[in-house]
Amino acid sequence: MIEAATSLGDRMGIPVHQSPLRFKIQPWLYGAAGLDPLTPEDWLVELANRRGATVVFYDRMVPSGCRWPERHEFSDEELVVALCQLNCADRPQLLRLPAQLISRGQLNLEILLHLARLERASRTLKELSTQALKVEAYHPAWSWIAKALPNEKPFREPLIHWTRLAEPLFAAGRPNPIGWKLVA
Repeated sequence: MIEAATSLGDRMGIPVHQSPLRFKIQPWLYGAAGLDPLTPEDWLVELANRRGATVVFYDRMVPSGCRWPERHEFSDEELVVALCQLNCADRPQLLRLPAQLISRGQLNLEILLHLARLERASRTLKELSTQALKVEAYHPAWSWIAKALPNEKPFREPLIHWTRLAEPLFAAGRPNPIGWKLVA
């Protein structure tokens, strides 16, 4: 018997809510008739990959009958928030995907923050901003998020280490990194 995956909220000791975003993605989780549905997390990873995220990949073959939403049906802001929810499976590498999408600086941050508050993901966004700003202290999107969420309590333990949101910079011919930059 396979045990249900523990959620991020379980690890952090925080109850999760019934998410409208989770209900919204349900119709897309099924591929061609008769195939097993994707988990919400695997679906979100594959969608992020299809939209250019490159730091985490889905490790199984995606059913060929899957229809993927266009951005007007499921926005990048919704994708980021869905990946930051506490009801996601506790797979910290998943948080690398929304961090990469935010680091690109192409999201509507006001919409992102509004959705994050509605979906109770603002605390996760605040934590990601804290970690990202350790890499690039003046990144415009992360600075804006951190300033917009000053009263979010930190988690009792880090969700993810800052190095998981970054990649090392090397000087030509040198084996050791000379710095770090956010993955965008």
